[in-house]
Amino acid sequence: MGDAPVTTTGNRALMLEEPLLFEIGSTDRTGVDFETTAPAAAGLGALARGDIGLPGLTEPEAVRHYTRLSRQNYAIDLGLFPLGSCTMKHNPRLNEKLARLPGFADIHPLAPRETVQGALQLINELAVWLIRLTGMHGVAMTPKAGAHGELCGLLCIRAALEARGDARQVVLVPESAHGTNPATAAFCGYRVENIPATEAGRVDLEALKARLGPDVAAVMITNPNTCGLFEPQMREISDAVHAAGAFVYCDGANFNAIVGKVRPGDLGVDAMHINLHKTFSTPHGGGGPGSGPVVLSEALSAFAPLPYTARTADGVVHLVEEEDAERFSQEHFGGQLQSFGRMVAFHGQMGMFTRALSYILSHGADGLRQVAEDAVLNANYILRSLEDVLDAPFAKSGPCMHEAIFSDRGFAGGLSTIDVAKALIDEGFHPMTMYFPLVVHGAMLIEPTETESRANLDQFITALRSIAERARAGDESLKAAPRFAPRRRLDETLAARKPVLAWDEPAPDGAGLPTPSEVGDR
Repeated sequence: MGDAPVTTTGNRALMLEEPLLFEIGSTDRTGVDFETTAPAAAGLGALARGDIGLPGLTEPEAVRHYTRLSRQNYAIDLGLFPLGSCTMKHNPRLNEKLARLPGFADIHPLAPRETVQGALQLINELAVWLIRLTGMHGVAMTPKAGAHGELCGLLCIRAALEARGDARQVVLVPESAHGTNPATAAFCGYRVENIPATEAGRVDLEALKARLGPDVAAVMITNPNTCGLFEPQMREISDAVHAAGAFVYCDGANFNAIVGKVRPGDLGVDAMHINLHKTFSTPHGGGGPGSGPVVLSEALSAFAPLPYTARTADGVVHLVEEEDAERFSQEHFGGQLQSFGRMVAFHGQMGMFTRALSYILSHGADGLRQVAEDAVLNANYILRSLEDVLDAPFAKSGPCMHEAIFSDRGFAGGLSTIDVAKALIDEGFHPMTMYFPLVVHGAMLIEPTETESRANLDQFITALRSIAERARAGDESLKAAPRFAPRRRLDETLAARKPVLAWDEPAPDGAGLPTPSEVGDR
């Protein structure tokens, strides 16, 4: 298949070439008629707004511009999103419909509590579900996303240590953990030390035990880990950490692989964030912020941030703020509530809460269990279907969990992971996660999720197998991919170091403007 022919307009059938808004509109006209008015006296002095040079557009121009751009973007509604550790799965439209109900979408965080009982009861019911699904003692609902949840969990741990007069300074982070884990620990003021992985891609338990001591505050572990593997010695890890007087933080971003099958509380976990926008719908916070509630063990629940919801005997749900904390502390924590403070001004993200509870209730306990089973089945199907043409470094370690990992070992002709990823674009697929985790050279991390059918997976496998075979044969044409996308491959290093962030109006004679053929190829 050769390159698509150059056209006069730069368009290629229904893939329309779209210039910048500044190239479409003009600063001396607008799509709206205004009456001519006398200049008003500026009351802001030097801060008064002058001519800012924005182009004027008609309504058709504006609508067509953004519609054409949307056609050049990939989305979960178009096809499979194989990004590993991201859980980019289909978001049921039922959840979106419920999140847009006026009683949830239009409420104000400062509305009187008695007028938002439905919303508070929804938050409280979701909290109960999260506690049951994880086997934990309590939950902080306010964190906005994964890294924010990590911060919440570590602040709870620090508060618990300070309450017993224990000034520990070190957080241990295994090689197979998510990259935000060490960043969050450092942000909290801890010194981060690495724990190596075994050849099988799991935490080296003996190395961990050897490092535990009176200066270790916590271990931050991702389970299932970033290599797509479950940590079978998780209980032994937790027991060793607790024996040393420290706490276990679990990164729950990959909870999608074990929801309904494994309860982290049974594994000795003290704190774990749950990405509602991964496990329970709305991948990556579509339509607004994410949400990362943190479930807590009995040892940490009393240190959770305010506010939280509490249901009293009369069935009323209260939003417990600072002024109510002492009264509710006696009822719910035996007077031992020692909250470290607040994470956010209000109480989380209502849209995410609504979507998550809708997802949970529509699936039920058996459906959530099937979510994990199907996600793991799909990932293993990809792993075993491609391990003969792509190096799978942990294939001999047994089944993977929610994602399969491959390396660029065996590619010829100087070809690398990025060449395979760019070639996938030509095949109509979004590339997989590249070069992560760092413990695998040229890593390709693929997570199909539970929402893809076998037919979809077979199509993806066929495309990736073909590209892998070309890479192993040293097919130099892969270095030119993508050939059929609206834009060719960028010099990503140059783009990152010297981005062009401003538009300069071309000379009046049109000198320097690209030709239609150049526009089509850039």
